[in-house]
Amino acid sequence: MREHRLIERMIALMDREMSRMRTEKKADPLFIDRAVDFIRTYADRTHHGKEEDILFKVLAGKEMDGHHRLLMEELLEDHRFGRKVVGELVEARNRYAAGDGDALSVILERFAVLAEFYPRHIVKEDRDFFPGTEKYLSAAEQEAMLTNFVAFDMMMIHEKYEKDVAAQEEGKS
Repeated sequence: MREHRLIERMIALMDREMSRMRTEKKADPLFIDRAVDFIRTYADRTHHGKEEDILFKVLAGKEMDGHHRLLMEELLEDHRFGRKVVGELVEARNRYAAGDGDALSVILERFAVLAEFYPRHIVKEDRDFFPGTEKYLSAAEQEAMLTNFVAFDMMMIHEKYEKDVAAQEEGKS
């Protein structure tokens, strides 16, 4: 849940940037790049990655009540939705950077969708799913999961920059 607090801070920055874009009627492609990088690397790959690759896999093998099982599926769908919206934001950013002024409205809309989506998603996890599913895990399983989370985090910086260098080598960035 600590990760959620940092995601909320980025969403606040995105809200502030949306206000600036509306006032000045122009986007800052560098800010968009930073926001996309944060969402893709931190919120999605790191945070959602731990949920999908570790927590949800453990919980999938447990006898969970229908509410928690459905909520887990809903959270997975939320993750897919977030990825789709970020992809659309990147497309709009690229169109804008290429001179398409109409893309500004799409950028603003996609930012607004993300700014509304993430707080609702976080509430589902913080108030319902995480506290409600702890009962399915023994103390030993919870401790092992925390160890796996730390190992997962340690790999993320390497994964990010290995992809960045490979993309540069291929002339994609």
